[in-house]
Amino acid sequence: MRTIDFLLTGGDLQEKVHEANIVVHRLEASCYELLHPEVYGSQEQKRINSTLKTVDKLIVDSHKVALDFGAGTGNLTGKLLGMGYKVTAVDISPEMCAILRKKYRTYLDSGQLVVVNLPIEEVDFNKGEFDLIACYSVLHHLPDYADALQKLVIYLKKGGVMYLDHEASPFYWKGESGVLANLVKNLYFHSNPIINVLYFGLIGLKIPCFDYSLSDYWHRNDHPLNHEKIERIFEKSGFSFFRRLDYHLKRTWVWNPLFFIYRYTCRPEMCFYVAKK
Repeated sequence: MRTIDFLLTGGDLQEKVHEANIVVHRLEASCYELLHPEVYGSQEQKRINSTLKTVDKLIVDSHKVALDFGAGTGNLTGKLLGMGYKVTAVDISPEMCAILRKKYRTYLDSGQLVVVNLPIEEVDFNKGEFDLIACYSVLHHLPDYADALQKLVIYLKKGGVMYLDHEASPFYWKGESGVLANLVKNLYFHSNPIINVLYFGLIGLKIPCFDYSLSDYWHRNDHPLNHEKIERIFEKSGFSFFRRLDYHLKRTWVWNPLFFIYRYTCRPEMCFYVAKK
């Protein structure tokens, strides 16, 4: 565990993690979608659209009211609006919220979209207000993701669904069972940043220096997300069912031939949860 972790506890940790996320996303905001092919690549976008349609069908007596927390520039928000949802989008970053408001101004003006610039820990909604509560690439940014989920469960109606996507699976930090698989995994993970840097250089994108050590607090080998803790929350909150699904992720804008070798040789490194209340 890094030295800084011994110095941060309780409120200090929450404050520092929040501050780190505000700083990082201020730097990233204007070029966020270009910097993240693992999110905005065509295959991943297609997977998200398909998953959202499946999730939508699971909701009982839906009134199409959704909460997208950690909404960023609107990766999920835009898709949900297109599916007819009234969306409350929450994000800690003022810059991300500004982009979100500009991008979906028509929905904002019509009242179909509400944008809230607050940490998710500070929001306050009615019990059972939402048919769907969703997030994408958010849990590992939260100082206490378990506490946040326990709070959000209250805002989900009976028969509603919680959809949590783009988090490291339990296999992400583990070695593979064979020498070849370990070699492929290491080559794939190390080749992606090189390919992306070359691509960004070709298109003339100057990448700022980012420090993710605190902003991505739970995306670390020394303290990754605890999936057992997440599942216990669903169990104790009386969800009728929940399931974690693991998947392989393309991480570059341009072709990386190692992906297909990696996909068929190694265990999937990412996951999402679908939980019905």
